[in-house]
Amino acid sequence: MKFDSPFFDRIRVKPDKDRRRRTGGPTCEWAGCKETATHRAPKGRGREKDYWRYCLNHVREYNQSYNFFAGMTDDDVIAYQKDALTGHRPTWKMGTGMGAQTGLHGLADRVDPFELFGDDARQREQKRAESRVIHNAARKAFDTLGLETTATALEVKTRFKELVKRHHPDANGGDRSTEDRLVEIIQSYNYLKSVGFG
Repeated sequence: MKFDSPFFDRIRVKPDKDRRRRTGGPTCEWAGCKETATHRAPKGRGREKDYWRYCLNHVREYNQSYNFFAGMTDDDVIAYQKDALTGHRPTWKMGTGMGAQTGLHGLADRVDPFELFGDDARQREQKRAESRVIHNAARKAFDTLGLETTATALEVKTRFKELVKRHHPDANGGDRSTEDRLVEIIQSYNYLKSVGFG
């Protein structure tokens, strides 16, 4: 920027408010002080939203002697610090506490319409696998992966990972002879995934 520019002399910025320091205001609450109170200081534990109003010198003096934990035993201080980790909100272990008693958070009292949390979830998954309709393309994809048509989604994914590790050129020292087989495996897995098996 050129300071000798003719445009520089014409620029004027009007402040949006009066920025001069005001002389009035509340007086310091320190006993016997008549200075203007320019700073706030906390009143203490249990009164977090209440403040003393002090001048600069007295707020410094107050802050040097202020102790939030004054009057608390060591065990109370440790308990306070532990509760501070959760924002002083109540916590309880899973399946205990208010939720389990009232049935609001406990799984035991809840309705499980999709039967996801029962003991025999794997048996239901196998029944569901047996009852699903298998098209010829899906049969071919299962055959490519070397799986039965009753395989679960987890078994399909596990078998896919195993075959990719076996047939990938990097796993075979750069040998590309199994590359066509790898392409078939990937296409089969992608198809099974697209129709809901993977």
